[in-house]
Amino acid sequence: MPTVSVIIPAYNAEAFISETVESALNQTFSDLEVIVVDDGSTDRTVERLAEFGDRIDVHRQANAGVAALRDRDRDRTRRR
Repeated sequence: MPTVSVIIPAYNAEAFISETVESALNQTFSDLEVIVVDDGSTDRTVERLAEFGDRIDVHRQANAGVAALRDRDRDRTRRR
């Protein structure tokens, strides 16, 4: 299991999601996982994320807001 989990909430983030994910992946600390939680985007956010293949984990949910995104992943991390 990675030492650090980077959790990126995203909603209609097509314009900047690639740059955000690249920034996380390019850290000098390498023992990390990048998790993007898409909050029901209606733009091409999901297509942009697919370009990263298995380098990131993408979770999708119906639009529920950023607080619900963070709560969902905090609960998932606690269950590990």
